[in-house]
Amino acid sequence: MLAPLETAITTEWRPLAGLAGIAAEWRGLARRSAEPNIFYEPAFALAAAPVLGPDAGAVLVRSLEPRRLIGLFPCRVEKRRYGIRLPLLSGWTHPYAPLGTPLVDRDAIHLAISAFLDHVADDDALPKLLLMSCLVDGGAVAAALDDALAQRGGRRIDVGRHQRALLAPAGERAGYVETVLGDKRLKKLERQRRRLAKDGTVAFELATSPADVRAGLADFFALEASGWKGAAGTAAAQTPAIRQFMETAVVGLVAQGQASVACLVHAGRTIAADIVLRAAEGAWIWKVAYDEAFAQASPGVLLALEATRTLLADPTLAWCDSCAGPDHPMIGRLWGERRSIVDRLIALEPGLGFAAARRIEPMRRRMVATARRARDLVRRG
Repeated sequence: MLAPLETAITTEWRPLAGLAGIAAEWRGLARRSAEPNIFYEPAFALAAAPVLGPDAGAVLVRSLEPRRLIGLFPCRVEKRRYGIRLPLLSGWTHPYAPLGTPLVDRDAIHLAISAFLDHVADDDALPKLLLMSCLVDGGAVAAALDDALAQRGGRRIDVGRHQRALLAPAGERAGYVETVLGDKRLKKLERQRRRLAKDGTVAFELATSPADVRAGLADFFALEASGWKGAAGTAAAQTPAIRQFMETAVVGLVAQGQASVACLVHAGRTIAADIVLRAAEGAWIWKVAYDEAFAQASPGVLLALEATRTLLADPTLAWCDSCAGPDHPMIGRLWGERRSIVDRLIALEPGLGFAAARRIEPMRRRMVATARRARDLVRRG
């Protein structure tokens, strides 16, 4: 049992890539965090930082009695936004980290968040305009952030709110898949699996040992590169630094029992692979790839179905985040729950910067969304 926290605290801003020396303390905070975030745990974040956050830093919050880390807030300073000089402190997220909830000690959540805001307000090197990205809307951290902001008279608007598929059964797990999918959809998947099995044995495999996970990762990279991402030049294996980061992060996490690779194997060959990450009572389906030559058999859906049953069978797992975009046509049909994600644009001080940002940020996002829809239409051909 940890001793009660005192109000005496220290805060500091440090480069994220230089935090390897506090990894043990950092992992301890992750275990006590009010909301788990695998993407901010040291095994993942330290692997990602050199490639995806060379300019990222973190505000560290420590209590003095007892002395321990109670908050870690990864951020980066943007000197320009919207094509104009508008300094912004943004929560560190990237295409490989779809969650920006900071790690905050559950026993000191309000204290840590207030100390973070105080540090930003007092540090002349940090902007007073913040964008806290990819928070769990209605989660403990977002709620405490709102309370702390209200107490200091700050202002905020929410942008980019969306929902993504979540596996979080509230009651009896037996029959969950049948209830969500329905008999017609489930029978169709069973027929697809039987047709696939006519040409070779179909098996579900879950790699959890370091050696098996490495092999599963190799299969994932090959599958991704063979599909549309490979054709577009965006597959992870096509960028050596990205591949190395992913391998380092996953191998580091599997050593801590926090990563696995789920595979659908046909005739001895992997035709679909999911990388699954785990922290506390939660999990994330981080990355998915499948062999597009088998598209008519829906190998990605068949794998997701088997992975879902495996996740449901784990009594220590409360939820699994799909990491998918809103209204995803596959996982959205298989998982019945939703997680609401939101970005918070925050002004610690009054000024023209917030007035400009609150008008321009929503427009910027609409333009990005329109471009993505156009890209998807072209891809579907």
